[in-house]
Amino acid sequence: MDGAFEDENEQTITINEYLNKVEAEELEADLVLGGDEGKECTYAVGYMKRQAIFSCLTCTPDGTAGVCTACSLSCHDGHEIVELWTKRNFRCDCGNSKFGEFFCKLFPKKDVENAENSYNHNFKGLYCTCGRPYPDPDVEEQEEMIQCIMCEDWFHEEHLDLESANEIPRDEEGEPLYEDFICKTCSAICSFLTPYPRTIWAAGGKRDDATASNRKDKNVLEDVSSACGSGKLENDACSHGSSGDDNAMANLNGDSVPVAEASVIGENSEKNIGSDQSTKKADLQSTCVLGVNPATLLVSESKPLFLSKNWRDILCKCEKCLEMYNHKHIIYLLDKEDSIAEYEKMAKEKREEKLQKQEGAELSFFNKLGHVEKMEILNGIADFKEEFRTFLESFDTSKTITSSDVHQIFENLAKKRRRVE
Repeated sequence: MDGAFEDENEQTITINEYLNKVEAEELEADLVLGGDEGKECTYAVGYMKRQAIFSCLTCTPDGTAGVCTACSLSCHDGHEIVELWTKRNFRCDCGNSKFGEFFCKLFPKKDVENAENSYNHNFKGLYCTCGRPYPDPDVEEQEEMIQCIMCEDWFHEEHLDLESANEIPRDEEGEPLYEDFICKTCSAICSFLTPYPRTIWAAGGKRDDATASNRKDKNVLEDVSSACGSGKLENDACSHGSSGDDNAMANLNGDSVPVAEASVIGENSEKNIGSDQSTKKADLQSTCVLGVNPATLLVSESKPLFLSKNWRDILCKCEKCLEMYNHKHIIYLLDKEDSIAEYEKMAKEKREEKLQKQEGAELSFFNKLGHVEKMEILNGIADFKEEFRTFLESFDTSKTITSSDVHQIFENLAKKRRRVE
């Protein structure tokens, strides 16, 4: 609190503004952490669909390990920590063979290695095709970054390979109108999106005419309804992955997509991301809504894609398309819980439950007190309100409230209490 009043030349804010700022920061933290209070290591849960992950450069400077929220707080306190936001299909590495003789304080009995984990240059604290850290010490004003939902790397807007930043779908206030972003490299394996209705593309982020003309049948989905539309992304903090070669193009007619696929599955993992997800849960469709073989669709130009809200809901789930998703290691696109929007929704629900429990616990504690204890608490609150009111009435509104003013309020309260005793 002292730091908030140290410099009287700083811009002043009201108490309500300060409290709202604190509330917003707490909410933002909960959205990133997914409601995880950081009390227990998540290793026992296994490969979580999505969770907040951190990299400890003190213990693993080569960036080949990630730890959960609890371990970042309990096992790596005081270390050089890199916040990676969220990762999909990841299991906590803290204390395994990558940490040498260092053991996890919360869950020491871990496997030697988590073979299904995927790592990239983000674990070294580097992002984008430029490989710069965030925040960048060589830049005065930090640039906004966008995260690819497939490789999970973060990109500077100027490095998206767009002709202009105006191509990024935004509203008049500059807020994103897209829900998901796919980088240029990863878009090379997304030719299967070509036949879908244009409503899956966020306004301003549609494919160019050359790409759209590659559809085998432009009218194949005219009768297919779409639940997609434009929506705001409430928090740009998504997940991370490797950037790959900007000029990589996948062989979409063959059995492999070597470069682009490697960028999706990660540098150190060849296993299928989301392989624990059963295709039975994908609500298998008997017929393909596309009407074309996704493998035959060509992409004339690899370019960034901006997708609208709920675009995943319309993805075909027929046997042929499911086989294609598995082959490309992108079956996670069918899992609603994989999306950042759903992750943040669950985080908000957990936050509301936590706040309700806190309020209930406080009320329960108060009700269990005796009459004398209750009166002391109520009188203490009344005394504080009276002292604060007196302070405001006598305070020169042209001046700034300093830390010494706040301390004086509590000193006056302490003196009054001593006189009463």
